[in-house]
Amino acid sequence: MTKLGHLVNKSMDTLGSEVSLCHISMSESTKPLHPNSQAKGEKSHGGDFSYVGIDAILEQMRRKAMKQGFELNIMVVGQSGLGKSTLMNTLFKSKVSRKSVQPNLEERIPKTIEIKSISHDIEEKGVRMKLTVIDTPGFGDQINNENCWQPLMRFINDQYEAYLQEEININRKKRIPDSRVHCCIYFIPPTGHCLRPIDVEFMRRLSKVVNIVPVIAKADTLTLEERDYFKQTIREELRANGIDVYPQKEFDDDAEDRLINDKIREMIPFAVVGSDQEYQVNGKRILGRKTKWGTIEVENSTHCEFAHLRDLLIRTHMQNIKDITGSIHYEMYRVRRLNESNANISFEPSDLPTVEPKTNGLPEELSSSLQTNGVTSQHKALTHEM
Repeated sequence: MTKLGHLVNKSMDTLGSEVSLCHISMSESTKPLHPNSQAKGEKSHGGDFSYVGIDAILEQMRRKAMKQGFELNIMVVGQSGLGKSTLMNTLFKSKVSRKSVQPNLEERIPKTIEIKSISHDIEEKGVRMKLTVIDTPGFGDQINNENCWQPLMRFINDQYEAYLQEEININRKKRIPDSRVHCCIYFIPPTGHCLRPIDVEFMRRLSKVVNIVPVIAKADTLTLEERDYFKQTIREELRANGIDVYPQKEFDDDAEDRLINDKIREMIPFAVVGSDQEYQVNGKRILGRKTKWGTIEVENSTHCEFAHLRDLLIRTHMQNIKDITGSIHYEMYRVRRLNESNANISFEPSDLPTVEPKTNGLPEELSSSLQTNGVTSQHKALTHEM
């Protein structure tokens, strides 16, 4: 018995040591390999008892946006020779225009209004963006430019229609491709006098369906006095013709936005100069135009207003431009189309299946009349509600 007890005690001691060793191993495994390591983008709030972590949603949204990327669709409109392609290349510092990527460099610009779009995938500091530039060669180049805005209006509405059809599909895509035109840059010739009838008519028509940003092309052909007078004249003509260009005053969210946008509205139209040529000025690389009298620096705000246009389109208002496209212009088109579809709905008695009416104790003629009036009333109420 003494020997047996000795063996039992020895076995218990061995088991206890194994349990203790297992407990120590598990405790060590629960410790982080690097106690000071922390997930990227997270902040330490160990000492803040009241911290919940709601602000972490911003980092989650940023990561999701970085994975998905962004889309921006810009339409450029103006007659030939105003530097549309050059300005787009200058904006994004890449060969993004239609003219820059043509396989045949001797291809002539057609003398009828055509709409050509080309897409590029641009990446900067890990942020990916699909840029689509929609060019309109032939606009304003005809002797008779009557109704020349109609193909552009039709194209913009076609993109809204394509998005709407994707949206109302039963099995729609998780992320609907967005081909809607977010912004239209309209190039005004640097005449120094006033807007042409084609300029007024185009902006008056299309400002109701798309965000329009007017610019004075090749502004280096004007003196500073001529430029200021021309800008003031254009602003007065826009007000006189009821043309509301971007940023629209009625869509300002609050007083802070109104203050920022008022400063932008005072600069519209932007007097811009485009160039994709690099030069060295005082040991610094710049984009500019070299003349006998010096170099015009594109990004120097004392030479032209290109920097203000770039900031508006890319750095400060890009998301707002897309939001207004989706929540205002596209929404107006969607409501109109759904109202038209609803107005075209008609019930044909011959198409309905024959059902024996339930009289519920009433005369059959009276019951039938009540049911018919009920269907008609419900249909009218539904139509009015839509």
